[in-house]
Amino acid sequence: MPMSGKPKKETSGKGMPRKRAERDVPERGGPRPQGASGPKAPGRGGHAPQKAGRDIQDRKTSGKREPQKLCPVASKCGSCQWINKGYGEQLEAKATKFRRLMEPYCRPEHIIPMDDPNHYRNKVHAAFGEDARHRAVSGTYEEKSHRIVPIDSCLIENQKADEIIVSIRGLLKSFKIRPYDEDTGRGLLRHVLIRVGHATGQIMVVLVLGYPIMPSKNNFVKALLKIHPEITTMVLNINDKDTSMVLGDREQVIYGKGYIEDELCGMTFRISPKSFYQVNPVQTEKLYAKAMEYAGLTGEETVMDAYCGTGTIGLIAGRQADNVLGVELNRDAVRDAVSNARRNKISNVRFYQRDAGEFLLEMAEAGGKLDVLFMDPPRSGSSEAFLNAAAKIRPRRIVYISCNPETLVADLRILVKKGYKVEKCVAVDMFPYTDAIEAVVALSL
Repeated sequence: MPMSGKPKKETSGKGMPRKRAERDVPERGGPRPQGASGPKAPGRGGHAPQKAGRDIQDRKTSGKREPQKLCPVASKCGSCQWINKGYGEQLEAKATKFRRLMEPYCRPEHIIPMDDPNHYRNKVHAAFGEDARHRAVSGTYEEKSHRIVPIDSCLIENQKADEIIVSIRGLLKSFKIRPYDEDTGRGLLRHVLIRVGHATGQIMVVLVLGYPIMPSKNNFVKALLKIHPEITTMVLNINDKDTSMVLGDREQVIYGKGYIEDELCGMTFRISPKSFYQVNPVQTEKLYAKAMEYAGLTGEETVMDAYCGTGTIGLIAGRQADNVLGVELNRDAVRDAVSNARRNKISNVRFYQRDAGEFLLEMAEAGGKLDVLFMDPPRSGSSEAFLNAAAKIRPRRIVYISCNPETLVADLRILVKKGYKVEKCVAVDMFPYTDAIEAVVALSL
């Protein structure tokens, strides 16, 4: 379920502002349509569960066919802007928009679609609160507010994650745990964040608390594991600040290792609560494959992965390049990146916890050389300082991965003025049912 909510900004592990809480687009990357197969317990909001999904049939009224409704709360949630468009229509609209933006630079390749556009989000967030009768509610924030829209299941979210959130809400009363009240500052449980390994099936549950003490936490863990023994690890995250940020700075592992692992592009990656990791792994493999194709690595290059997160792009490039540098400001992500290099036995990649622009500039001033630059900046795009630094060190090829074509085009304008030429580009549909577009662009001198 997407978090459209107070017009405050959220920040991902890569430092990018979000409308709801995960990078690729607002924290869910998209909408929160109600999905089929949600549990039949009281809904995520203490009401009867919202029903939705492709099993809803078109009905005939007065001989006319009414449009299919996949999500009964789409108008309140506001995240799945294109919930009522057919998938083919969504792809055509995204391809047209991207083509128009890129016309001054090059003609895009055909958009890369998703084979099954449902339940693709492996990171699921639920806000918790109370209704007027003090019953626990969970769901997503109503668009442009912090009123919670009760939701049990979502068309784009992992179904098991949705079920676990419903189960957590169902346990609160018996453990005398009250959801957090933003107005009074009372209550304990603020949010639940769940991450699921697409290939491994490992599941992380993060309980975000307003206070550092959770009564009967060991018994709570046992009760939840009895319902969902498939859970791999559970973490308490303490967020006691008056903020729209979902996660706080302090964490306590209460079950398992405190992280999960997933497999992507033939490699294993460690994912911690705060680490950036693409929320649609199926399309991410297609996205990264296209990025590697555009890079044209031969095994002799020095490569930089800027805004590297947990090191996915850099480690994949490490199998085809001579030397790779990964630069990321988020400490937790860098820790995971180093761990990922070890577990995948890749020794030609080094990671640095630094600002990517400053690192590039220092490298250029020291006479360093760079053959290929991968850049995967936040939604707001790259900074002019970073682009100036990139132009100073002059890699022969830049592969720009973008989750916002508008800021992509603004950055391309600067790079072209500095002597780069856009060779090819393609859009990848990472977030079906939303208007978000992911893109890969190859530039060369």
